[in-house]
Amino acid sequence: MITADTLIADVLNINENAAEILIDFGMHCLGCAIAHQETVGEAAAVHGINLDDLLDALNNK
Repeated sequence: MITADTLIADVLNINENAAEILIDFGMHCLGCAIAHQETVGEAAAVHGINLDDLLDALNNK
């Protein structure tokens, strides 16, 4: 299960649709080295994204 504490790098390995989902939520910097060391919660906060909606999408799509 992907949580707020899951690293973006791990999310990309856990969910094969994660890159598309993250881009759909406005996270266009997946190639950035910093992005891979951020947690989902940190990334959502930086991008002003609703964390619950993002987690729901990452865990159910």
